[in-house]
Amino acid sequence: MKITYIHHSSFSVELENAVILFDYFKGTLPEFPAGKPLFIFASHFHADHYAPVIFQLGEKRENVFYILSKEIGKKIPEEYRKRYKDRIRLVKAGERFCLNISEESLIVETFHSTDEGVAFWLSCEGKEIYHAGDLNNWWWEGEDMAWNRNMAASYKQEMKKLSGRTADLAFIPVDPRQEQWFYLGAAGFMEQADAKWIFPMHFWEDYTIIPKLIEHPSSEGWRDRIVEIHKEGEEFIR
Repeated sequence: MKITYIHHSSFSVELENAVILFDYFKGTLPEFPAGKPLFIFASHFHADHYAPVIFQLGEKRENVFYILSKEIGKKIPEEYRKRYKDRIRLVKAGERFCLNISEESLIVETFHSTDEGVAFWLSCEGKEIYHAGDLNNWWWEGEDMAWNRNMAASYKQEMKKLSGRTADLAFIPVDPRQEQWFYLGAAGFMEQADAKWIFPMHFWEDYTIIPKLIEHPSSEGWRDRIVEIHKEGEEFIR
């Protein structure tokens, strides 16, 4: 697999027979092999996770398919809605379906976000890939304590659905705006599930949050699996 960090929560994953692109709205894309189908996922409608620019990629190649959270459907420009009606699938939380790609299949599962839209768990070519979107323990300093506790309970409930699973790649929000609580999403995921490679995301170009997670006491036992990202366009091979 070749994983490329693009921007914010956007990554591409190139497998042997397919390419997967998550939550792209801006940034320089790598050159994707023309012969491989490109599956574009958007977890929700927020401007830092979705933009209509993704449909321009379908103008340059025929083998592009879109798996988008349901509410994005209202935001698809009419020209693209008509042109790509057979290539767009709108999804809600709690779905599980299979997309056939050449000799392989891509199994997609969706989970409730604690903000908007969905999180994705993909199974393809023997690999398990989790992209959280905005599914996170959004505990905020200064927020009402009842609200924070409800947030923590909601996040834990979703993470229990992943109990016992192991992701080859897990893309998880590590947001510096949460101040001392930045680690909660990653720690909550690892309490219930496991990951061979953990990619922090949603860090608003503050790369210093990644070594902070590595050094944080909560990551003891799995900090060696946290990928330290240094710049946009950085590639990782596994």
